[in-house]
Amino acid sequence: MPEGHTLHRLARLHQRRFGKAPVEVSSPQGRFAASAGLLDGMVLRRAEAHGKHLFHRYGPDLVVHVHLGLYGTFTEGPVPAEAPRGQVRMRLVGATHFADLRGPTACELLTDAEALAVRARLGADPLRRDADPEQAWQRLSRSRTSVAAQLMDQKIISGVGNVYRAELLFRHGVDPMLPGRSLHREQWEEMWTDLVALMRDGVRRGRIDTVRPEHDPKVTGRAPRVDRHGGEVYVYRRAGAPCLVCGTEVRRAELVGRNLYWCPTCQPAHTG
Repeated sequence: MPEGHTLHRLARLHQRRFGKAPVEVSSPQGRFAASAGLLDGMVLRRAEAHGKHLFHRYGPDLVVHVHLGLYGTFTEGPVPAEAPRGQVRMRLVGATHFADLRGPTACELLTDAEALAVRARLGADPLRRDADPEQAWQRLSRSRTSVAAQLMDQKIISGVGNVYRAELLFRHGVDPMLPGRSLHREQWEEMWTDLVALMRDGVRRGRIDTVRPEHDPKVTGRAPRVDRHGGEVYVYRRAGAPCLVCGTEVRRAELVGRNLYWCPTCQPAHTG
């Protein structure tokens, strides 16, 4: 599932290519046809993201909400738009580009109040200027649930997925199983600041890079990472490989239905 930086990149791209101008909206697949008919020819006022959710705002009470889920994708190209291929849920055509949405978990037309209700269920997004890390801290620090599980809870922090979760915990030497209430506030503040910087870098680069300069392949002489997710990482999807810092074998376990990766030496088990 795409992490938050991907949705913010999409929002910026759509704002640049389609924003503040009339847009042709259609649904070749048909499942979004009625809503597309209402929007066709309207001006896309603003595209924005909150966590893993994308919002296209056309006017009062006309907000398209998209959640890509596991299989959703946008494909784009210059106009004239090619004939739709596959199950295109929503097509946007602007003056210079078109975009096709396929396979989303959600693609729905909402009122302003409904869109606000979706956002109200989401936690602080490190990529938004209106994010409130204090709100996330209050929820995280009062719980016995592990920090690793809470970082993936979109009601606490919105936009963090498996990669950022694993890498953030490693970079700060935090045991994934540490209960939230045992995390020190100073640790949290450092983690939040780091998370904001990492995710902003992800928006700029279009990939997740978490390895510090001293551990970069060009410095250490190791081979660059080859993975469809791209980017240089410390532990994500490196189970069984040596830790880039200490050489200990990286471990993997399942937590709340997702794979968790960590280094038992750099992230010693909590004993308190």
